[in-house]
Amino acid sequence: MAELTTVARPYAKAAFAHAQEKGQLANWSTQLNLAAALAGDAEFAAYLTRPSMTVEQQTGAFFTAAGDQLSADCRNFVAFVAQNKRLAALPAIAEIFEQMKADAERTAEVQVTSAFELTEAQQAALAGQLTARLGRKVTVNALVDSSLIGGAIIRTGDLVIDASVRGKLAKLSATLNS
Repeated sequence: MAELTTVARPYAKAAFAHAQEKGQLANWSTQLNLAAALAGDAEFAAYLTRPSMTVEQQTGAFFTAAGDQLSADCRNFVAFVAQNKRLAALPAIAEIFEQMKADAERTAEVQVTSAFELTEAQQAALAGQLTARLGRKVTVNALVDSSLIGGAIIRTGDLVIDASVRGKLAKLSATLNS
């Protein structure tokens, strides 16, 4: 995975710079996610990576599958990626692009896993507190995991806040056993 990220980063940076220059971050985000979904499909990837397929045939098949949903610029980008035999890196390229887009727009997507379903008011209050703490506009995705017993686990990027009863019990157990 680390190697794929290393390969994908320059492509993502180039796509991001182009999209930002043209003021089309949202459009490119949508198109790259489509390309990533196509490249990430196991059956389609197996079809594209057959030894008998030329780069032109690969790009032709890719563009046929994408239909008219890719702009000319995005088609050129995908063709360039295919020419360098990096179609498998498209999911990683899209992921890095999304991270760069979120950084530029000062947004963060936060996953909140709680023991019980959060109300809209609770989600809004949590989003407000996290916006203040992170200095970004926060979007909350709420999940329910009854095994937490109580509390919640909050994840965004590399930050994890475990305020669950299960997490606190695990910490207490580790402290008592050491």
